[in-house]
Amino acid sequence: MLNGDDDSKLPIPSVLSAVKSMPRKAIDLPYVIEHLSILDENAVLDEKLEPKLTNEQLKTMYRYMLLARRADERMLMLQRQGRLGTFPQASGHEAISLGSMFCVDKQDWVVPAYRELAGMLYRGWPLETILLYWNGFEEGASPPVGVNDTPMCVPLASQLLHASGIGMAMNIQKEKKVVMTYFGDGASSEGDCHEALNFAAVFQAPVVFICLNNQYAISVPIHKQMRNETIAQRAIAYGMPGIRCDGNDVLAVYTAAKEAVERAKAGQGPTLIECVTYRTTPHTTADDPKRYRSDEETQKWLKREPIGRFTTYLERKGVLSAAEKVQMEEEIDTEIKAAVAKAEAMAKSEELMNPLNMFNYMYETMPQNLIEQRDELSAHIQALADKKKAKQGNSEKKTPSPAH
Repeated sequence: MLNGDDDSKLPIPSVLSAVKSMPRKAIDLPYVIEHLSILDENAVLDEKLEPKLTNEQLKTMYRYMLLARRADERMLMLQRQGRLGTFPQASGHEAISLGSMFCVDKQDWVVPAYRELAGMLYRGWPLETILLYWNGFEEGASPPVGVNDTPMCVPLASQLLHASGIGMAMNIQKEKKVVMTYFGDGASSEGDCHEALNFAAVFQAPVVFICLNNQYAISVPIHKQMRNETIAQRAIAYGMPGIRCDGNDVLAVYTAAKEAVERAKAGQGPTLIECVTYRTTPHTTADDPKRYRSDEETQKWLKREPIGRFTTYLERKGVLSAAEKVQMEEEIDTEIKAAVAKAEAMAKSEELMNPLNMFNYMYETMPQNLIEQRDELSAHIQALADKKKAKQGNSEKKTPSPAH
């Protein structure tokens, strides 16, 4: 009320009238999301887009993709035999990690999730180290000497923040390097993912974000995770380039990643690459995918898997002969058997079985409370050993000497 009058009858201020008459204007955003495919599911090649790779480079790609596939299959058998812990299979994802990591150098950084087996083997991770990791040994998280990789990361999207931080540090140090990091479609819904993308974009950090869109966040299909058509289009909101590519086409992944790496090293900031593939295996060896998807769907995607089409491409190109394929298979089989034997021997060794190891690897300088806990555990272990030795000694005294 104003001066006792009913203010509902007052005239509308002219400023409100002006707002009502303002037109809506489209905001011109200079972004386009492309879909890249070079070698389709029938191994049909787009020659105009074919990357310039030597025959030796192509053979190297093939070898590490095949090594990862055979190792993954062997790991499944080991798990079923009780010789390996629960782990997430990487079969069908080989083109993504190998095609992208083929574009980075050892001084560059790779921050993986947990389906990057092919790329990690190419980067120099010994297979026995990865086997130790999935058997619960912390030593399995130790990257190879001279390789700037972080350990595999199972918690969803938390590693993306580390990647953005590493990228920002590179800018501060004025290093011409790049960080390549990986996450799944399920992880793309995590808050950490959005924070990492936004941080990298704001600070123009040289980070290549690679999403393995394998259609399922464990049992939740992609269409129930988000309303947008692609994950790649989220790049628009953050102000960075984004592209979607065929994740079963190693040539397409390589091309998209190479362009992103070149941009990052030129100071043009991060890129989001969505690689569309399919998780043909269970989420982990503890999962039963038949409860939430059909065999027909899986069989359809199995025909699109990456190694088969790449093999056909190499054969048509005259890069890989039948004899070379057989020889490579035999070499890989021998390599995997040796790695399994070495990992199992290491797992039984006194060094790795020492429970005091749990206090290592966390701090450069161990805090006092952990020193006290370690010493207490050490004393307890020694007491048990002394008790066992004394018991054995008493048992030997009671045992009568054999008659002569």
